[in-house]
Amino acid sequence: MTVLASPLVSPWPPLPAQPDGVPFPTSGWPAGTLDPATKAVVDGLMSEVFERDDADTPDGEFGQSLAVVAVQGGRLVAERYGPTAGPDERLISWSMAKSITQALAGVLVAEGRLNLHLPAPVAEWHDEGDPRAEITLDHLLRMVPGTEFNEDYVDAGTSHCIEMLFGSGAADMGGYVAALPSTAPPDTVFNYSSGTTVLICRLLADVVGRGPAFESWMRAVLLDPLGIDATLTFDDHGVWVGSSFLHASARDFAKFGLLYARDGVWDGTRILPEGWVDYARTRRAVDDESGTGYGAQWWLWPHGDGVFYASGYETQRIIVDPANDLVLVRLGKTPTERAAAVDGWLERLRRALATAPAFAGVGGEAG
Repeated sequence: MTVLASPLVSPWPPLPAQPDGVPFPTSGWPAGTLDPATKAVVDGLMSEVFERDDADTPDGEFGQSLAVVAVQGGRLVAERYGPTAGPDERLISWSMAKSITQALAGVLVAEGRLNLHLPAPVAEWHDEGDPRAEITLDHLLRMVPGTEFNEDYVDAGTSHCIEMLFGSGAADMGGYVAALPSTAPPDTVFNYSSGTTVLICRLLADVVGRGPAFESWMRAVLLDPLGIDATLTFDDHGVWVGSSFLHASARDFAKFGLLYARDGVWDGTRILPEGWVDYARTRRAVDDESGTGYGAQWWLWPHGDGVFYASGYETQRIIVDPANDLVLVRLGKTPTERAAAVDGWLERLRRALATAPAFAGVGGEAG
C-alpha cells in the first residue's frame, strides 16, 4: 500500500437527506416497492447466490451467503437470507467493526475529549526518544502509524492478528499492540492493522471507562439512538475488540450504513460531528495492486465513484452509495480467494438499483 502525500478528493456526491415522509428505521424499516422490471432483475440476482445447490456451503463460487439487505431512499427494498439466518439473526461483523470504531472516535472528538492531531495518549509510547510519541489519533484512524503489525489470517507463526485475537495477546490486546515497535515514520506507510483499531478502542475506553461502562456509553451515543441491538466482545482488560467482534442483524448493519449516508444525522439529531463522514471517505491511500482506496477505517469501493464501504473477513460488506441513496449489506462466509466474485455480484446489484426508475410505490413496515 502507498500513502498519498495529500488527499485524493474528487467532488464527493452529496450525502442525501432522508426523503420527506420516510421515517428513520429506529424501530422498524419502512418498506419500498421496486418497479416490476427492477424487481425481476434483483430477484434473479438473489437467486444466483441463495438458490444454487452449493448455496449453503462456503465452497461454491460465492461461498456461503447468509444475508443480503438493500435499502434505497431510506426504505428496505430487498432482502434475502440463507437457511441458517433471518432478519433478527445476529451475525459477526469481523472488520466492519472498524468503521463503527471510527464513528465512536468521532463522538469523542466532537466533545473535545480526544484530539485528532495531538500525540495519542498511549503510555507505552512516551519515553524520551520513542519515535512512536509522534503518532496521532488521525494516524491511527488512517492506518498510517508506522508501527509493526502483520495482518495475516492464515499463518499463525507470523501473524500478529492471530496472536492478538486468539493467542498470547488475547487477554490484553491493546497492551500487545502498544508494545510493538516502530518500523517507519508516521504518515509514510499504510499498513492495514486490526491491532491499530484495537488500540483506538483502548484510547476510547481510557476516556469513557472499560467493560460495562464502555458498553453503556456506546449504547447511549450510537447503538440505542439507531435502534441497533448488538452483542459486543471485550478482552480481559475491558477493551472492546472493535477491530473484529460485533454481532448484529443485517438490518441493523444497514442502519449503521444509513447513518453514514445521512452525514451522521439520525432523525433530526446529529450523532457524528459535521464532516466526519467526509473524513471517513477521503481517499488517503491506494492499494498498488487492486487500486482500492482507503480513507479512515472505511474503504473506497473500486467500482463506483463516491461509493465507500465497510469490509470484513469472509466478505462482510456495508456499501454506501450516496449518489443513488443506496445502502447494501452482505453477510456470509466466503473465502478470501472468492471475495472478488461476491464483490462483482454486489456491483451488479448496486447497478441494477442505481439505474432503476423511481419507486413504484411505498409499502408499510418491513416484516
